[in-house]
Amino acid sequence: MTAVDRWRETFREVAGALPGPAWVGKARRDAFARFGDTGFPTTHEEAWRYTNVAPLAATPFRAAVPGPAPDAAAVAALLPGGSTCARLVLLDGRFVPSLSNAALMPAGSFAGSLADALRRAPELVEPHLRGSLDRDLGAFGALNAAFFADGAFVHLPRGCCLPEPVAVLYLASDAGAPVAAHPRSLVVAGESSHAAVLEVFAGRGAGAGLTNAVTEVVAGPNASLEHVRLQAEAPRAYHVSAVVSRQDRDSNYAARAFLFGAALSRNDHWAVLDGEGANTLLDGLYLAGGATHVDCHTGIEHRKPRGSSREVYKGILGGRASAVFHGRIHVHPGAQQTDAKQSNGNLLLSREAVVDTKPQLEIYANDVKCTHGATIGRLDADALFYLRARGVAAADARTMLIRAFAHEVTERVRALPARERILAMFEERLTAALEAA
Repeated sequence: MTAVDRWRETFREVAGALPGPAWVGKARRDAFARFGDTGFPTTHEEAWRYTNVAPLAATPFRAAVPGPAPDAAAVAALLPGGSTCARLVLLDGRFVPSLSNAALMPAGSFAGSLADALRRAPELVEPHLRGSLDRDLGAFGALNAAFFADGAFVHLPRGCCLPEPVAVLYLASDAGAPVAAHPRSLVVAGESSHAAVLEVFAGRGAGAGLTNAVTEVVAGPNASLEHVRLQAEAPRAYHVSAVVSRQDRDSNYAARAFLFGAALSRNDHWAVLDGEGANTLLDGLYLAGGATHVDCHTGIEHRKPRGSSREVYKGILGGRASAVFHGRIHVHPGAQQTDAKQSNGNLLLSREAVVDTKPQLEIYANDVKCTHGATIGRLDADALFYLRARGVAAADARTMLIRAFAHEVTERVRALPARERILAMFEERLTAALEAA
């Protein structure tokens, strides 16, 4: 039995039990047909040239089923502190009401289960979900559209301002046999709304499960949204995720990705600036040690005039870790006066670590300011000597320089609870990467 045949058999077993109206069921079948036509990507495809998913494809994952809720204290330790943050918890892609709390959301807003919202308020979900389920996000995006059972849904009405971030935890269980979860989430920020959303991907135990997530973000006119993602899963886990963000006029969207875990992770972000004067910030920090692999693919589409984008991705690799960065900025013919900058910097802590980087510009307008660049290097020997000459121990000097390298990305997180949680996880994973180096 081939990998596609195994997934086809699983789809036949579970499709009838997946929630949603009839049009969702049809979209699921269409999505699986797309996956059946293409199968899993191979290294012969340019977008997957440096990322081999053959071990993932060969793993006989079973579909996630509802299980006992995890311990509340363990969940609290994974999320930002304080009781003022709304929190949504999903276990293996399914919403857990007993561990979630959205009571602090203001009137008129919604934060909770996507499946529940599809039943109770379809007018809020359907206009966005219909189009996204049909969007071509490759083989893994098709699998997500076919298999998703639930996800998080955050809806902010016009003028809504949240003083604290909404925290969404995607928790993978350690069920013995490998489990595949396909959460699908939707964040809609209405006109002139202001909020922060934190997504945390974490695992229990050391299982080799798969998290295959899709998040769609819609920013209305003049909306301001900070979207922070922290991926820190189990050492043997597989993680594949895609974010699609769409912005209207004069909106501000800041996406910050922190990728600290999983044996293999692939992270795509496709940002579409579809309104005049829209502004996008894409920041990323990936940290890998041992024999782990992390792949970051980003695409920024400037479709309307006077848009701006800034992208800064940084990587820190030790041991035999490997990483990929592929960033593309596409300026459409009508997007005059676009201002776009992209950079990727990589710090190698060992001789065995490897990075493949490819920043890319595609410009079809003549009145623009666009730049891009990439660097790969090791710790500055002169800077190390300077610190050592002033009495700083070698290990401490090394750690100080690594923290300074990451500082540009970590300090730009505006939501303080999210920044504190990210810094704590960074220190924990940095220790492991240094040991591997």
